[in-house]
Amino acid sequence: MFVGYCRTSTIEQKAGYEAQLRDLKSQGCEKVFSEQVSSVNSNRPELDRAIDFVRENDVLVVTRLDRLARSVADLGQIVARLEAKQVGLKILDMSIDTTSPTGRLLMNLVGSIAQFEREIMLARQREGIAKAKAEHKFKGRAPTARRKSSVVVSMHQAGKKPVDIANELGIGRSSVYRILAEAA
Repeated sequence: MFVGYCRTSTIEQKAGYEAQLRDLKSQGCEKVFSEQVSSVNSNRPELDRAIDFVRENDVLVVTRLDRLARSVADLGQIVARLEAKQVGLKILDMSIDTTSPTGRLLMNLVGSIAQFEREIMLARQREGIAKAKAEHKFKGRAPTARRKSSVVVSMHQAGKKPVDIANELGIGRSSVYRILAEAA
């Protein structure tokens, strides 16, 4: 049985989500597990459900490698879980199918290259940030809660609870407590 898994990072990526569903159905996936959650999030319940669902000789199908795994280590863990169940993995855009020795070799090569590219990109990003800091052009993310300090203090003086202040202003509860501690 072909079982599909589709993921987008956000709900706004509707076109990409629909394209994945279309491609998985066209590959003969009888069941598709889908979710809209960032790959950075270690909690991907539908992926876990898909892996729990597949049985011996089934094939888990994804449209692209980045829809499945966030690193070589993550990919290795997923593939190991599938291999333990004697389940294959098929990645459509790369024509990789781990039910063959060649497919398994290609999977390892592609996973390593993807991680290498990611590490190079992050290194360049760090270098760019360091250069911008040295030139006093990089200031980091603008502090959003601190801009609301006077409002937080006045709301607290008016008798509002920190939790209510945080909810009303759309800032973190810890930010409210920090602002109140600094004001005290």
